[in-house]
Amino acid sequence: MTSEDEGETSMRKSVAVRLSALLATGALAAATGVAMSTSTASAATGGVTGYATQNGGTTGGAGGQTVRATTGTAIHQALCGRASSSTPIVIQVEGTINHGNTAKVSGSSCNTAAGVIELKQISNVTIVGVGNGAVFDQLGIHIRESSNIIIQNVTVRNVKKSGSPTSNGGDAIGMESDVRNVWVDHTTLEASGGESEGYDGLFDMKDNTQYVTLSYSTLRNSGRGGLIGSSESDTSNGYVTFHHNLYENIDSRTPLLRGGISHIYNNHYKNLNESGINSRAGARAKVDSNYFEDSKDVLGTFYTDAAGYWQVSGNIFDNVTWSSRSGDNNPAGPNPTSNTSVGIPYSYALDAANCVPSVVSQTAGANKGLKVSDGSCTPQSPDPTDPGSPDPTDPDPTNPPTGTNLSIGAGADGSSKASGTSYGNVIDGSTSTYWSPSGSTGSVSVKWGSATTVSKVNIRLASGSGTIGSYRVLNNDTGAVLASGSGAGVIGFSPTSLKKVTFEITSASGTPRIAEFETYTS
Repeated sequence: MTSEDEGETSMRKSVAVRLSALLATGALAAATGVAMSTSTASAATGGVTGYATQNGGTTGGAGGQTVRATTGTAIHQALCGRASSSTPIVIQVEGTINHGNTAKVSGSSCNTAAGVIELKQISNVTIVGVGNGAVFDQLGIHIRESSNIIIQNVTVRNVKKSGSPTSNGGDAIGMESDVRNVWVDHTTLEASGGESEGYDGLFDMKDNTQYVTLSYSTLRNSGRGGLIGSSESDTSNGYVTFHHNLYENIDSRTPLLRGGISHIYNNHYKNLNESGINSRAGARAKVDSNYFEDSKDVLGTFYTDAAGYWQVSGNIFDNVTWSSRSGDNNPAGPNPTSNTSVGIPYSYALDAANCVPSVVSQTAGANKGLKVSDGSCTPQSPDPTDPGSPDPTDPDPTNPPTGTNLSIGAGADGSSKASGTSYGNVIDGSTSTYWSPSGSTGSVSVKWGSATTVSKVNIRLASGSGTIGSYRVLNNDTGAVLASGSGAGVIGFSPTSLKKVTFEITSASGTPRIAEFETYTS
């Protein structure tokens, strides 16, 4: 990565100093809690935008099996357990992924490594954070020689290239070597300093990476936001869209562009300390309706005499300072004008720049409910359809299943149990006893000593129960989602042989009281 660093190291102050000041004033208090919020999300492939829609589009693991993972090793196992390296898969991640739980896994359908989430020589994969959130702590995501990848609703933080532990060359998300069609959406990418503290880029693309969209994401507290191209000769990358992202407390590279075409619209740039969008080595950028605030040299060609180009329209520059042009320092301001023209091949909804800070604050980052903008300056909730997961199944309490209730005589367990209730109450055949979670969410399972085929469950509520807002039925053996929906009653799904089936309540009004968790073959 030494070729990336030319001309910038000597002028960069440590972002850690400014981070400490921000923390001292409480400016990051709200942001720090983002990764710990409890919104549930699912991948919404229909929302893919920008250049990731080109070259055949980006669908990730749509149509494939859905698997749950709570460790990095489990993510690798899911990749390695596929029939082939291109078999579609949706990996739902919850919890903290770190070096301690991320091991290399071998298999004919994968090429993984310890200490990094390795998406190498594979295709058709979605990684999406669910439940209480997914945090990749000091552990980067590396995409190499791969295509059709979606990463959504995750936080990646404090990935280092020096010090300990190191991961992914110091990049939060890094792509290199013939990568095609990647959509990174509603993520939080953050560091705690610059190169002198051991960190590199938050979002890097190099060595022939094309057709990428970064949308509704937060990038903050880093020396380097990200780059396209590792050196002035690495100009094989491009067709990248950046929209509705927040760049905050970044020294430079928001992004750094070397060759290729980029579309940069409706982003909020705040506290860019040294430079911002750095177009160089023949790069061409369409810079549409962004809001630049409290920053320096937010657009231009910096640290090189290899010029880049830009087309500007509708941007707002709020308390932006500009340095003088000299040598290899060529800012576009103080009155930026276009010096090229860039054609965009896809349609897009453009918010007016004056409402970008408000829209981005409500939409950008992990655990924001996947809200998006339709160009009206008012955030919208996404289509709830989850590609790769079963269609939502609404229970039908008026159509009880027939046959033997397999739960009678089986075992039960779960997570989150209110005082005075019991998991076993859901399999005792009595509606006068029940299980409740300790709050509004939790799970209860029915289990057998040997594999049992189940195709229907019946969730019966006790008197005085709260209302189940949303649920998932899981094959606990594999983590696959068998059904999802809302309410209580009969839930059907494809006949599945398993030893343990789980009913997970992901939202509720009041405290649900499940009297019986009945299971049936048909």
